[in-house]
Amino acid sequence: MDASPHQRFLVPDKTYSSMARRDIARLTESYGFSAPDTGRVNIVISELVSNLAKHTSGGGELLVRPVGSPVAGLEILCLDNGPGMADPARMLQDGFSTYGSAGEGLGAIKRQSDEFDLFSQPGVGTVVLCRIFKSGKRKEQPNTQELYEVGYVLAPKPDETVCGDGLAMEQRGADLYMLALDGLGHGASAREAAAQAAGVFTASPATAPAQALRDIHAGIRQTRGAVGLAARISGATQTISYCGVGNIGGRIFAPGAGPAGTGYSGIVSYNGILGHNMPNTLNSRRLDWGRGNLLVLHSDGLKSRWDLAKFPLLSRHRAATIAAVLYKTNSRQTDDTLVVVCKGKA
Repeated sequence: MDASPHQRFLVPDKTYSSMARRDIARLTESYGFSAPDTGRVNIVISELVSNLAKHTSGGGELLVRPVGSPVAGLEILCLDNGPGMADPARMLQDGFSTYGSAGEGLGAIKRQSDEFDLFSQPGVGTVVLCRIFKSGKRKEQPNTQELYEVGYVLAPKPDETVCGDGLAMEQRGADLYMLALDGLGHGASAREAAAQAAGVFTASPATAPAQALRDIHAGIRQTRGAVGLAARISGATQTISYCGVGNIGGRIFAPGAGPAGTGYSGIVSYNGILGHNMPNTLNSRRLDWGRGNLLVLHSDGLKSRWDLAKFPLLSRHRAATIAAVLYKTNSRQTDDTLVVVCKGKA
């Protein structure tokens, strides 16, 4: 699976709207989108930034990344700092508007998108997920055998152009292998450490998590170093095994945990820094995993006290939408940020 970082486009007020539209149009063209497909992207971006200007006083942010390798599509996440909607489904209907306009914005965005999701909650704001694929490319995307859905936000620190956090994923049969990383510091040196660690992992992802981290430790000694967590979800045994070194955080939620947020297991990692110092004893931990489970992993760019119970309906949404809501409401904005969500499909 691809794990391309997002590019951030801040839209704090309407004066930034035209800049965001122009820069994203150039980005789309650089990925080889045809004129008609670029036009679809332009419509979506125009409607999104228009909504930010109309409905929010604090603006918002667009996160954009390519999908597929080679690039087959574009993922767009719009994080709206407005008051949120009490009835999001009604707002998707053409002709309904709280602003006095034609009321076609969200409907137009949904029609132009190959994949669409929207989460909104009063007092929280709104997150819109759109994926737009090149003509004929959507059906070519990898099939995860309906066992897992993975979505994430991988965003650089404000004013940085590269992200020092990283993510590597691969599915083999019914097993999913993941590596969440945070290169020390931020900028190019952090990115180099995370990229080298991901390279070691992808060369042999089926290695047991503890051994995978030992291999990474040996393979990135010449870098700044990183913290990381390797995990394997087994569809055959319905278990998840993992091992972490450093402050990659996370939780595993069981089905039926409910809005109270109970029924989860915390992720526990060893102290240390990959590439510099490791515990003498390093073992993989194993927990039960089943369809309907939800795994959240994140770097320390996300506050540790996030709480899914604050968003009672969020778990019903796409994995990328869940990651974006957690990023929107809990990002420290002082470091690179990784939030990855894996849903076991029921």
